Amino acid sequence: MQSLIILFIVTSGAMIAGTNDPTGVWLEELTTPYYAFEDAGYEVEIITVAGGDVPIDPRSLSDDDKPESVVRYMNDTALQAAVKNTPSINNLDPSKYAAVFFPGGHGTMFDYPNNEKLASIINQTLAADKIVAAVCHGPSVFVGVNDENGKPVVNGKRISAFTNAEEDAVGLSDVMPFMLETKLEELGAIIIKTDNFKPIAVIDGNIVTGQNPPSSAKVAKLVIEKLEKNKAE
Repeated sequence: MQSLIILFIVTSGAMIAGTNDPTGVWLEELTTPYYAFEDAGYEVEIITVAGGDVPIDPRSLSDDDKPESVVRYMNDTALQAAVKNTPSINNLDPSKYAAVFFPGGHGTMFDYPNNEKLASIINQTLAADKIVAAVCHGPSVFVGVNDENGKPVVNGKRISAFTNAEEDAVGLSDVMPFMLETKLEELGAIIIKTDNFKPIAVIDGNIVTGQNPPSSAKVAKLVIEKLEKNKAE
């Protein structure tokens, strides 16, 4: 029987390189899918790239009109404890998980791309016919991931990710190592997008992606639907 555990791999990037600006995971992109999976009866495990505390982008906590999942997190001592002192990706066995989920946040742009360990986890997960999901800047994890033929794993795949227009809108284009939309297109991805900060998510085979923080719920929904379909088959 397939495992009902979903693994969250979260950035350890706490600073925007070359600046004094803190960053990390965009909290909504962790909490919204986390609660969607938990409420649907799935177990969620949280780890980070380097281990230790999950760095949370302070901007994702500053909005007065916080997403419901963030408010729920602020009253959830169990989840708050889970994001403290996390294990790292080292010595991880991906085979025990039904899906691997990569929340976004600008921190991911500095430790997801061209990460050999993450690439191995993605390739093992897809080879086992299991789901890899990512939202917003989370799809930066696909940069440097090639299939068994040496072709980018996103080549020819319908992918949604944080757009160039959205990066310009938040004023961080000049401090990113690359523009995510452009990079994914260079790797052969078919970019599926909508207006700035409007929710959209797409599934292509076992890869599920979403464009921005408000897309987190849609990504989680597609993952759950795919998992339930797999269980029924």
